[in-house]
Amino acid sequence: MAIWLTENSKIIVQGMTGSEGTKHTRRMLAAGSRVVGGVNARKAGTTHEGLPVFGTVKEAMEKTRADVSVVFVPPAFTKDAVKEAVDAEIPLCVVITEGVPVHDTTEFWAYATEKGNKTRIIGPNCPGIASPGASNAGIIPADITTAGRIGLVSKSGTLTYQLMYELRDFGFSTAVGIGGDPVIGTTHIDCLQAFQDDPGTDAIVMIGEIGGDAEERAAAYIEKHVTKPVVAYVAGFTAPEGKTMGHAGAIVSGSAGTAQAKKEALEKVGVRVGKTPSETARLMREIMQSR
Repeated sequence: MAIWLTENSKIIVQGMTGSEGTKHTRRMLAAGSRVVGGVNARKAGTTHEGLPVFGTVKEAMEKTRADVSVVFVPPAFTKDAVKEAVDAEIPLCVVITEGVPVHDTTEFWAYATEKGNKTRIIGPNCPGIASPGASNAGIIPADITTAGRIGLVSKSGTLTYQLMYELRDFGFSTAVGIGGDPVIGTTHIDCLQAFQDDPGTDAIVMIGEIGGDAEERAAAYIEKHVTKPVVAYVAGFTAPEGKTMGHAGAIVSGSAGTAQAKKEALEKVGVRVGKTPSETARLMREIMQSR
């Protein structure tokens, strides 16, 4: 089992003909993902990497029955690309692009809400979603882990990869990189709910970082709604106050958003929090070995 992305998912790539789109389309195909076409209005009717290029997301869906779009378009055009995907009512839109203006993200997120939330948005500024052995939508390396029964949700791409690799002997149902921008589509809580409901997921790894209150809100959700074991890591214990670290959303103001505050909130509800990524992996290994 997996959440949101399965072996039956049909993927289109908005921006497939660009350099990043081309490179990662090749990687997704090599991973066994069912990539069925691309979208570029200026190159509609052509083929690229052996796949048809369509003028719009709607046309691509009509011709291929695609149900996932991966967005590899420049930041200035991302808002329109996501709105187009929302208008077409594609069920899942994975926005890889980094550097999208927060105002634009807020606008397309609100637009999706106005349209009834028929399109789940993951990202922007994220590595995507991978269900090992089934499908891969984004830039997560396909060969660093195996299929298994751990679910992973992470703000950080690099830490996503590290935890997947360190726990490769147990494997993952799905790994979701939600991105670290101040405004994102899918949240920790969305993923926690999906993993809780997924019979193929036995335990959950949650990776957070300084800034905002997403991890505190996730802790409150876990306390009330999650019965499966959760381990966590919060990046940024040594970050100086008032500095943006890495992601645009990773900024601490006073005591709000600190790694220590997040760690305490999570531990208060029974989540084991590792001091390092490797310790976090060890905590999850202990849980899986005891099952």
